[in-house]
Amino acid sequence: MVKSKKPIKIGLITSSGGHLFKLYQLKSWWNKYPHFFVTQNDPFANNLLKNHQIYHANFPENRNITNFFKNLILAYKILSKEKPQLLFSTGAGIAPPFFIIAKLLGIKTIFMETFILIPKPTLSGKILYHLTNYFLVQNKQLLKTYPQARFWGSCL
Repeated sequence: MVKSKKPIKIGLITSSGGHLFKLYQLKSWWNKYPHFFVTQNDPFANNLLKNHQIYHANFPENRNITNFFKNLILAYKILSKEKPQLLFSTGAGIAPPFFIIAKLLGIKTIFMETFILIPKPTLSGKILYHLTNYFLVQNKQLLKTYPQARFWGSCL
């Protein structure tokens, strides 16, 4: 008799609003696996994710050094407890502290630079491009900035 493999656990790391909406569009993928979310404590996120495991990070996260360090500590606590095999993020500033800790803990990571009309790299994307295991872009023009990235296409 062959033992079945235990399914991987996925940590879904995202800011609320558009980043969370983009990630939620991939539900047919991540919902097949045990998973948890790390996001903002706001009505949109809490309502959309009411049937999922949610951890609330410290916000604002963009360019806020105090919350960056609070989120580094939070990332260590959550990732040590949940023990995911993969982290996936659509951004924004919540991703770097979690991906840094994931790297230290040997957890695989995927970052998606989401579709924007003006193809400018984000600060999170610039930070994580060389840190993440897989880097995806939704705008082909961003392949000029991120030559090792893979084009993913739109979630819509």
